[in-house]
Amino acid sequence: MSLPSPLAIVQAQLDAYNAKDIEALLTTYAPDAEQYQLHGELLARGHEQMRSRFLTRFAEPDLHASLISRTVMGNIVIDFELITRTFPEGAGSVEMLCIYEIANGRIQKASFATGKTRLNTPSHATA
Repeated sequence: MSLPSPLAIVQAQLDAYNAKDIEALLTTYAPDAEQYQLHGELLARGHEQMRSRFLTRFAEPDLHASLISRTVMGNIVIDFELITRTFPEGAGSVEMLCIYEIANGRIQKASFATGKTRLNTPSHATA
């Protein structure tokens, strides 16, 4: 049986994220997978730490990741996404660069670079 392509794995991860399906999401990651800030700190190691991070995010009512572009090179998949979120300051969005390294049919390592947060501004009606 052949393993799914890196593209298929990352797409399944994005679909599960947007569906807020924690079990489907975790099946795209190796049990000992690691998530990092790009060139920085470890964010989570293993399914239990990732489950906690994702479930916190999934509690946000407006959460949605929109794929802007994707590049695949061998076992590396790089997504540029616009993430709609509910921040403590209100609803908004943030750009993210997500770099996934695939091994043995699962995401082994993921690194994230987060852009500037943009809050939605309420429209002001004039009388």
